[in-house]
Amino acid sequence: MKAYRAQEILNADERIDVELNGVSVWIDSVDMGKETAKVHVEDNPADVKIVMVDELQEIQ
Repeated sequence: MKAYRAQEILNADERIDVELNGVSVWIDSVDMGKETAKVHVEDNPADVKIVMVDELQEIQ
C-alpha cells in the first residue's frame, strides 16, 4: 500500500478492511514523510505498532 492510500482509508467514512501479516488492523495515523502508519489490532486497541505502509494490505 502507498502512504496516500493509507491516508485515504484513515479519512474514509466507510469501513475499509486492512491487514498486516494476515491480521485485521485499524489505521490510527499516517506519517506521509516517513511512509509509516500507526496501527492497532482490530480486537486489541492496546496492541499498537508503527509499520511501513507498504506492509499493509487492503482487503477487497
